[in-house]
Amino acid sequence: MISAPEIVQTTRQLTATLHITVSCDEIQSVMGPGIQELLALMADQNVTPSGPWFTHHFARPGDVFDFDICMPVETPVTAAGRMLPGEWPAMRVARTIYSGPFEGLAEAWPEFLDWIEAGGHRQAPDLWERYLVGPESTDDPTAWRTELNRPLLD
Repeated sequence: MISAPEIVQTTRQLTATLHITVSCDEIQSVMGPGIQELLALMADQNVTPSGPWFTHHFARPGDVFDFDICMPVETPVTAAGRMLPGEWPAMRVARTIYSGPFEGLAEAWPEFLDWIEAGGHRQAPDLWERYLVGPESTDDPTAWRTELNRPLLD
């Protein structure tokens, strides 16, 4: 289900972000429109993503999802509509790749978090998912790849 987890050091990344807070049942209906809104606002400023988009969750999702949709950029964006400029700092994270449909993420995360805990690492409260291959790339959900990241405090 997940690849062998590892500890990595990330690098600083400029982002364009759009904040969303919704109930668990609404996540599938807001994600696509949120991505399109962010891309349109970026296009208005002639800015394009410099890599795969990701979601930054401020806490582990439960009944409520409180997160930013983030697009990595090389050129800073200016705040417009719901879009804000951001900067993703360099940090030490635990990382793995989940392969499969998005519905399987609910099982992949606990397996990954158990690995982090078993390694004695202190976890930050936030996490992020970077969507490497998804429905925009292929209709085959078994080919989808989602990078799971959990910042570490040690």
